Amino acid sequence: MTTTPQQKTPGKPATPVRTASGRQGAARSDSRIFGGVSNTVLAIWAIIVIAPIIWVFLSSFKNTEEIFNSPWTLPGSLRFDNWARAWSKAHVGRYFLNSVLVVSLSTFGTMLLGSMAAYVLARYKFIGNRPIYYMFVSGLAFPVFLALVPLFFVVKNLGLLNTYQGLILVYIAYSLPFTVFFMHSFFKTLPNAVAEAAMIDGAGHAKLFFRVMLPMAKPGLVSIGIFNILGQWAQYLLPVVLLSSAKDKWVLTQGIADISVNAGYEADWSGLFAALSIAILPMILMYALLQRQIQAGLTAGAVK
Repeated sequence: MTTTPQQKTPGKPATPVRTASGRQGAARSDSRIFGGVSNTVLAIWAIIVIAPIIWVFLSSFKNTEEIFNSPWTLPGSLRFDNWARAWSKAHVGRYFLNSVLVVSLSTFGTMLLGSMAAYVLARYKFIGNRPIYYMFVSGLAFPVFLALVPLFFVVKNLGLLNTYQGLILVYIAYSLPFTVFFMHSFFKTLPNAVAEAAMIDGAGHAKLFFRVMLPMAKPGLVSIGIFNILGQWAQYLLPVVLLSSAKDKWVLTQGIADISVNAGYEADWSGLFAALSIAILPMILMYALLQRQIQAGLTAGAVK
């Protein structure tokens, strides 16, 4: 830091004054310190998140003896029979396909209904607009487990208990609040000139939405779609309550929980880790492939 002395005045000592170069040097020093601390914290957080996933993946190729005697070493050989046994004997393949069916249909329904509701609330003014929007948003503060008992009886009275349809409808209902909240902000950022030009060309409200506005909102749809898939894929409480008596319709989380319970008696720990890897790997690959689209959607909705 460089300083220059002030002119002396009678009765007062000279005081140093910080120059512009000194202030810039201090700012650069503070920036380097903050950057170093941030990078260190992010590196520690990455290790905490990634290390258990790598450990589960490596354990899926070990036998029970290696898992307990040398849990931190590499497997002696790649035992793909663990994956085959988990897929067929433990019925993970059936649970996996059930999850794909349920999550695909529920995500499609969530994105369709959520984007339509968000578009109307964001682009049209009518009586009750804000109360309806706040009702959707209030669902974000409502924990799932508080509604399990009444939800069970509602689905039962509708005759949808232990069915795919009942679980899909509940998934859609619980995913709508965040979808509407996110897409509402995104639709507000879309230019009005494009919508006005489409209306002048004769486009109706439905055509304007599906042919013009929805394609423009593709980055936001991809981002919120990935979040919905991840949340519904990892859901456990709702399937346990709504599909408890239909084992042939169980989703992947229920199947893995059943394997973990039986593993205490059958000691098929390698099959359990293989099942966990089968459940984790598709979501990691999907997020890795669509990472740029997710980031583009999150940033595009934040700038008007």
